[in-house]
Amino acid sequence: MAKAKLKTQVTEASVEKFLGALDEFRRADCFALVKILQRATKARPKMWGTSIVGFGDYRYKSERSGREGDWFMAGFSPRKKDLVLYLMAGAQREPALMKKLGKHKVGGGCLYIRQLADVDTKVLEEIIVRCTRRLKSQA
Repeated sequence: MAKAKLKTQVTEASVEKFLGALDEFRRADCFALVKILQRATKARPKMWGTSIVGFGDYRYKSERSGREGDWFMAGFSPRKKDLVLYLMAGAQREPALMKKLGKHKVGGGCLYIRQLADVDTKVLEEIIVRCTRRLKSQA
């Protein structure tokens, strides 16, 4: 039996067009996040599915399911309530930095931030750098 293909795939959709359609408040934070993630990952943004902006790529293999595929190293999605950051190497593995980050929540491997003004963006960038470095070292 063939394994199901992941629903979320990289697309040719425009990141700028996607972010440009957001409300003014959310759009400014998202364009700032693009700059932070580009510096931290040294990768250009790509749309993954219809609402995730991903940076970099790596091949993963799930220990639980055995599923493998291609995914982004770090990314984000502007949700209604929060900016959701996907840090594939786990931001929670940086407890000292997480304490310095500012107002945030962590759950299910995601970092939730209401707005960038709530966090120290230099600390956020360092967390992303470390997560990306960890993933690259596993490759």
